[in-house]
Amino acid sequence: MYNVVSYNGLQAVLMILIFAAGVLIGATVFVVINRIRSQRLLKRLEKIIDNVTLGSFNEETFDESILSALESKLKREFGILSSNQKALFEERNKIKTLISDISHQTKTPISNILLYINLLSEESLTEDQKRLVSEVERQSDKLSFLIQSLVKMSRMETGIISVKPQKCSVKKLIEECAANLSPKVSAKQITISQSCNDIEAVFDHKWTCEAVMNILDNAVKYTSESGKVIISATAYEMFVRIDICDNGMGISEDEQAKIFQRFYRSPQVHSEEGVGIGLYLAREIICAQGGYIKVDSKVGRGSTFSVFLPHG
Repeated sequence: MYNVVSYNGLQAVLMILIFAAGVLIGATVFVVINRIRSQRLLKRLEKIIDNVTLGSFNEETFDESILSALESKLKREFGILSSNQKALFEERNKIKTLISDISHQTKTPISNILLYINLLSEESLTEDQKRLVSEVERQSDKLSFLIQSLVKMSRMETGIISVKPQKCSVKKLIEECAANLSPKVSAKQITISQSCNDIEAVFDHKWTCEAVMNILDNAVKYTSESGKVIISATAYEMFVRIDICDNGMGISEDEQAKIFQRFYRSPQVHSEEGVGIGLYLAREIICAQGGYIKVDSKVGRGSTFSVFLPHG
């Protein structure tokens, strides 16, 4: 009797062990199969992403699976994206052509007007005639400046113009900008003080000179006669800061965020020449090089524009 019970108990234990082994083997097979399926799924998803990135996405499966539905949606989105990119490229080319036409069609007439003005200036004219000729010349210069600014702005926005930053001397940049504005500075008897060591930063010299000149031109324009403009540069670990300080009329706090908007002009300066493009273009140029511009100003106490350029 004892042997029979022992035999039955042993048999039960053996059955349990066999069942447990079967469950373990089944679970292992299930995990392996799922892992293989997951790897295949990840590889297909990786391939889909690579194809989308390379712009050569094609739907490979046509069944009722979730992955097939995902591929179908991706194909539709890819088609829409490709269509939008094509339309954008075509629009960009149209704008490029339009800009070239505007620049070409207006350059000759304006040059001719200025030539005729110079010829008239050599003639014997009455005071009223001289005044009219001078006004025509002033308006022609203003029109030429406006067209050039619009062309630069449009080219920058459409990516036709691209900046090419490289290590350049900040001191040479400041000296060139100040020299280009020396006639305006002399006319208003403004003093420009420069304080800059031989510092280097990473920027496109030509376009950064354009940006800094736009800021400096504003400083000279809105500083009263016999005023003072200070240009300085300071090197930090990550950036080089160029400060352009004036003791002009200043900018109110609520307008400081608006002055970099395209075509924005403060009601206080409507009598001054300008179209509200200079600061906008300056910000676009500096931001395109990984830098930024800040302004600190108080009404009646002047302004400080700070240009931050990557130190390299």
